[in-house]
Amino acid sequence: MNADCLFCKIVAGEIRTEMVAESDTAVAFRDINPKAPVHVLVVPRSHHADVSALAGADPQALADVIGLADQVASDLADGQYRLICNVGPKAGQTIFHAHAHVLAGTQLSGF
Repeated sequence: MNADCLFCKIVAGEIRTEMVAESDTAVAFRDINPKAPVHVLVVPRSHHADVSALAGADPQALADVIGLADQVASDLADGQYRLICNVGPKAGQTIFHAHAHVLAGTQLSGF
């Protein structure tokens, strides 16, 4: 845990949010600035700066994040989804705790 990390505070229950799913190693909650009808963040319970750091430190936890993302898309949408992981500020990462964005619930346009 990182005392200054927003997502660590959410995982610890210090900040309330709309949780949609959880596992032993990850939690999923709605994004406060959604870009699609279903926009959920899936974060590991353990603190790692980004998904690359998570993959290096705990590949099983990364697999669990992806598995929970798939469960969320199946539960909240039709199982079709876009999974986005931003790594670094130039890629758009603003919270430096590994996380994946699940976008679903509509026809998503290309990049």
